[in-house]
Amino acid sequence: MRLFDGGRAPNPRRTRIFLAEKGVDLELVPVDMAKLEHRSEAIASRNPLKRLPVLELDDGTIVTESIAICRYVEALHPEPALFGTTPLEIATIEMWNRRLELGLYASVAAAFRHSHPAMAEWEVPQIPAWAEANRDKAVEFLKVFDAHLAESRYAAGEGFSVADITGLVAVDFMRPAKIAMPAELTNVARWYEAVSTRPSAKA
Repeated sequence: MRLFDGGRAPNPRRTRIFLAEKGVDLELVPVDMAKLEHRSEAIASRNPLKRLPVLELDDGTIVTESIAICRYVEALHPEPALFGTTPLEIATIEMWNRRLELGLYASVAAAFRHSHPAMAEWEVPQIPAWAEANRDKAVEFLKVFDAHLAESRYAAGEGFSVADITGLVAVDFMRPAKIAMPAELTNVARWYEAVSTRPSAKA
């Protein structure tokens, strides 16, 4: 298997952190997104959406979308279980991963894509007002997340999961999106310290 990787972009990074937590090494094929290499024929022929990451299996089968790739790897390597094991764990992790994807990750991405000059050719049209609206949405979700973390060690309970990976990548992406972390969100700060200092966060 080989993974067409997009460097520090959020979705490729989310997948690499997951692989690091699993202790799984795959052949990485670097794709320079700054040079728009993700729009090349090499990527378009594998993913018509021209997005990364792209997992190519040994028989040529293609799997795209970061969470789909993570689920595939989890099925091959069940331990440690980052999607849960019991029905309730699986449902809870799925719930919080989706909440973090829709409430934080997507809002931060929209704020970045609709405001950063480097995204002008990628996000057509850029809508600055939508960037501002999503900055507010991200902060409002973080308040909800902070209240949740008052009673939960990690995003979906007492164990680290894929939901924490989604949250970590989203929070790190807040800086280029110019979204400040409210100082009063002490539970988020405690959680972020725990997840960002894991060795996998450097993947």
